[in-house]
Amino acid sequence: MDKDRVKGAIDDAAGRAKRQVGEWTGNTTQQVEGAVQQVRGKAEKAWGAAKDIARDTTKAFNDASRDTDNPDPHNNTEDRSENQHSNH
Repeated sequence: MDKDRVKGAIDDAAGRAKRQVGEWTGNTTQQVEGAVQQVRGKAEKAWGAAKDIARDTTKAFNDASRDTDNPDPHNNTEDRSENQHSNH
């Protein structure tokens, strides 16, 4: 999990709490600050999720590339076809 997702979750929760306290006390400045912090937290979480997806996709691509670069040595069809031709 990306650190931005964690930080975003914390900012989202803190902003929600700040906004709620502002509503209870009638402090509109605190409500707005809390809402802004919530939005920032949600954006950080989304950015972290996107980074996780990019990292996972890159890893999967690299793993797949490695598999095609180094074929299974036990599945060598070229050797078998050469052996079949030399037997005839």
